[in-house]
Amino acid sequence: MTLNIIIIVIFMAVAIILFLLEIFLLPGITIAGIGGVLFAIGGIVYAYSVGTVAGHITLVGSVILFIGFFAWLLRAKSFQRVSLKTNVDSTLTSTRDMGLQVGDQGITLSRLAPIGKARFGETTVEAKTQGEFIDEQTPVEIIRLEGYNVVVETFSIKN
Repeated sequence: MTLNIIIIVIFMAVAIILFLLEIFLLPGITIAGIGGVLFAIGGIVYAYSVGTVAGHITLVGSVILFIGFFAWLLRAKSFQRVSLKTNVDSTLTSTRDMGLQVGDQGITLSRLAPIGKARFGETTVEAKTQGEFIDEQTPVEIIRLEGYNVVVETFSIKN
């Protein structure tokens, strides 16, 4: 009976350690999270194979222990140490605020495949095409302004 208790405790301890690794060190669903679930299920199933009372005690005890551990970690502000504290205060300038208009002519600074950089006068913007690729240093013309997007096509010289 003592061996059974030791096996159950080891299963549940490994499960909790793997869950904590998953939460704090390994973002996303990884092998640690899957392993934690498998060890927890294995420990509970093994406890129920020992006896119904042992299974109930293991199930209730592991839920209480996990909730208690998680609450303690939240209160200890453990997440504060690993959380991102950067504030993003930049804004996106509308193409209308840049003074760009349909018909403005410029040149591509990078390949538009179908999005890249283009310069119109002194203004450099991210431009996009209607699907075709345009090589760099190609003359382009604005055919449409869509909020923050500048849609261009190659500029054909008219005689």
